[in-house]
Amino acid sequence: MKIKKGDEVKVMAGKDKGKTGKVTQALHGVDKVIVEGVFVVKRHTRNKLTGTKGDIIEKTMPIHVSNVMLIDPKDKVPTRIGYSIDDKGVKTRIAKKSGSVIK
Repeated sequence: MKIKKGDEVKVMAGKDKGKTGKVTQALHGVDKVIVEGVFVVKRHTRNKLTGTKGDIIEKTMPIHVSNVMLIDPKDKVPTRIGYSIDDKGVKTRIAKKSGSVIK
């Protein structure tokens, strides 16, 4: 999976199409990412003890990694991600659109 925690991404498909946000968690086993402010759902909780109240909690749900694109740090437009290996054998991520290195 080419998207990592801390990347700035744009949602390309789904109900939140066009929104941007930062990846807070990358779920590698299921190829999903959690992006802050994207795909927020409301969860209704029951009261657990006699004296506590039920509540409505807003929770950010995972979105499939194929529905997001990394935002190029140089041009601020969505781009694909590639890899380059330098002479020392260090593998780095690069933006396909501008060729800049992604941290």
